Parts: sequence; structure tokens; C-alpha cells
Amino acid sequence: MSAASALRTPFTELFGIEHPVVQGGMMWAGRAELAAAVSAAGGLGVVTALTQPTPADLVTEITRTRALTDRPFGVNLTILPSINPPPYDAYRHAIVDTGVTIVETAGASPEPHLDFFRDHGVRVIHKCTSVRHALKAEKAGVAAVSIDGFECAGHPGEDDIPGLVLVPAAADALSIPFIASGGFADGRGLAAALVLGAHGVNMGTRFLCSQESPVADEVKRRIVAATELDTNLIFRPLRNTARVAKNSVSDEVVRVLADGGSFADVRDLVAGSRGRLVFENGDLDAGIWGVGLAQGLIRDVPPAGEIVTRVVQEAHAVLATALRGFAA
Repeated sequence: MSAASALRTPFTELFGIEHPVVQGGMMWAGRAELAAAVSAAGGLGVVTALTQPTPADLVTEITRTRALTDRPFGVNLTILPSINPPPYDAYRHAIVDTGVTIVETAGASPEPHLDFFRDHGVRVIHKCTSVRHALKAEKAGVAAVSIDGFECAGHPGEDDIPGLVLVPAAADALSIPFIASGGFADGRGLAAALVLGAHGVNMGTRFLCSQESPVADEVKRRIVAATELDTNLIFRPLRNTARVAKNSVSDEVVRVLADGGSFADVRDLVAGSRGRLVFENGDLDAGIWGVGLAQGLIRDVPPAGEIVTRVVQEAHAVLATALRGFAA
């Protein structure tokens, strides 16, 4: 597939990339080969810091990514409350010591990390599930925001606002560049996001189902075969909703919590180590694993760079056709 004409937006200009297409920072999947392939095609690839067991391993992964592409790429640093939190300070130093200048934060507030990153010339993109959180992140000083609609994989928040409303609401409220996330898998989605006021899209599930994605082929085949109906929302009674693939494990989690169970009753079912086995071994019922409603739009497993090119070409075509079709 031939290279797509550059699609410039305030987001691409801010981060020095060619196309406003960002690869989601997915746990266990955001490794060098995938991130480099997305960046080499003109998008923004993202290495996931906590996929690496230690900060030293993250340095190695960043070095591997830089050997595969000379284009900009970012690192995702997910910040979540924990009894035994990861050594975030050491991970931050691993990021800046290797010369990375783009970081995506998610989970808790990025504010405790911003001074350090700003002092080292790192621009932060913070992932938010509501306009109010995006405004707080903007006030705190992030460079850009990723707005996650209810369609997304992982944690969509508790407001249940889909992108069709959330994206233009964010556009009305924010003064910094932002990208839309949740439900995006093709050029129609990118075109729609731009028309709604976003400056690009973040795609996780679409890139999870690419040739460079380091997950088992069984996972990719399931995504291709699945529809938008094949996800579960777990932890709803706990006000910590997560969208995951529908399987025997997530069905059981939903049942236990709906019957009045507590987190302790499902703790073993939702262990991250079990979800990792799904990606590594292809046992689709080994644990829970995140996937978005966008799987209903995914019908193949192409190279990640081809996904970037295809999405941008389709967006150009969709926007041009719309203009012609509605011309006076």
C-alpha cells in the first residue's frame, strides 16, 4: 500500500508526527516491534512501561524501539493505586535517561509526575474518561489529552458517555490538542473524530489485531470473528468498570458481582497474571483480557504500518466524498 498523504492537525504538529493516529499503550502488547511499526508509518507508537518487569528492562525495550525506527514514539506510564506500587520514580528516570520526549499517562492524576517530565523536556498526553478530568489535566499542565469514550477497552469511567457526545463536548471545553479514543478502527472513525473536533485518534484494539502485535494468534482470530456484542462490562457494582472480552471468566465475574459478591470473591479470576496467559498462550478462557467495541469493525490482521496508511487514506477519501456529496 502506498504511503498516505500527511494529515496535519495541531496534535501532529505538537508531537512531530505525520499522521494523527496513535497506538494505544496496551499492557503486555506495547512492545518495540509494534510501537516502531506504527511510528515508522507516520503515526505515534507507544511502548508500555509497566509491561517491562523492571526499569532496566524498559531501557532495553526503548533502545530496541529506537533501533527499529528513527521516528518519534512515546512511552505509556499507567499510574494506579496499589498496596505495592511499582517504582514509578525509577521508571520515570528510565524514560528520560533514554531520551524519550513523549509520555502517555493514565489511571490516576498525572500531576505528581508533571514537574519531573517538564524539567526534562517531556510532553505528556493524559488519558481521561470525562471532560472534567480533561480540564483538570489541562490546568495541571499536560501538553495534550486523550479522551476515552464508553466504547473503549479497559476502564471507560463511570459516566457512560459515548464518543459521539464526549468528543464534541471536549472540543468545546479544551484549549489544548486532544485525540479521541474508544471505538476507532478505520478511516471513517478518524474522519468522524476530526469533524467532531478532535485532532486525531487513539486505537488500541485495532493495533492489538496487527501482525506486529505480540499476542497469540488465537487472540487475533477471536477479535476478527467477534462482533461489537462480544464484550462484558465487569466491576460495575464496584464503580470501577472495565470492558473486557466476553468469555467464561468475565461471565463468571459479572455473575458473582451481580449476586452481591465483593472484589475478594473475584480477585483470583481477574488476576493480571491470568490475563497475561491469554496473550502469551492463546487460551482465551485463561483470564480476563481487554478489548473494545471496535472489534466489531475489525476483519483482518494486517501489518501495523498498513493500518496507519489505510486509516489515513480512508479518512482523506471519506472527507473528500462528504464534501462533494453535500456541495451546494
